[in-house]
Amino acid sequence: MNLTHQRIVVTGGAGFLGRVVCAELAKAGVSADNILIPRRAEFDLTCEEAVEQMYARMKPTIVIHLAAEVGGIGANRQNPGRFFHANMAMGLHLIEHARRNTIKKFVQIGTVCSYPKFAPVPFREDDLWNGYPEETNAPYGVAKKALIVMLQSYRAQYGLNGIYLLPVNLYGPGDNFDAATSHVIPALIRKFVEAKAAGAPQVEVWGTGNASREFLYVDDCAKGIVSAAQKYDGDQPVNLGIGEEITIRDLAEKIRTLVGYEGKIAWDTTKPDGQPRRKLETSRAAAHFGWWSETELDDGLRRTIEWYLSKKRIHNEPARLN
Repeated sequence: MNLTHQRIVVTGGAGFLGRVVCAELAKAGVSADNILIPRRAEFDLTCEEAVEQMYARMKPTIVIHLAAEVGGIGANRQNPGRFFHANMAMGLHLIEHARRNTIKKFVQIGTVCSYPKFAPVPFREDDLWNGYPEETNAPYGVAKKALIVMLQSYRAQYGLNGIYLLPVNLYGPGDNFDAATSHVIPALIRKFVEAKAAGAPQVEVWGTGNASREFLYVDDCAKGIVSAAQKYDGDQPVNLGIGEEITIRDLAEKIRTLVGYEGKIAWDTTKPDGQPRRKLETSRAAAHFGWWSETELDDGLRRTIEWYLSKKRIHNEPARLN
């Protein structure tokens, strides 16, 4: 699909991933007037009436649904009901009204949290239904996973061209560094930077450090989403990742070294590790729309830390990267 003359709604387009996706759409030739971002203050996408109004006013031909209620393990434990409802309601209403408005393509962004807790590693798309997700993020993961079935059902009955992409954990400049809701990489960066500035003797990190995760640089993910919007029309979900994992312990050591923090890491083993391992099998993306990740973890971490430190300097908080 040539995106140049399409009117593209990007839900969550002002967010961490959304801003980069919008930039990639511009690189693909989509004019600024045709990149449409529904703002929460005007359109509460968990409300069907607001979704109906959004379609009527913006008149999109393509929808890329990135908006989500999401957070790290702590936020998931505190907000299971909210996360289930918000993510289920947004997807439900957006897909139903995409059908009613005969949208040319609906691109749904899912989550690696949908995979079973003990899925065989590397995670293959065909294993999505072979078990229940890890408990701390199951409400979020199940809500997102239900939308695979909805899109497949709407394709079969109504001919809606809906595709489903499964990015692994994202990171990069512009990430959420809020202490209460951030994911592991921004949380660790913030902790080590603040501990270094304060001269603190140790940093506390949740869990044992033995769990593994895979991390995808946000720019690579955005390129994958736009590539899929252009080239993929299949009904099967597709993983977006790098195909490599790292333990949280090794990740923490890597970030500590990059930040230049010389204190100790104290592992709070009373806190949960989350899913034991995460590593994706990514050949489907390469085969169907010629996408693979390009950014090495060390390079991506360095860019992310440098971005965070630059923001601290703007607020007159001196910090530097080793």
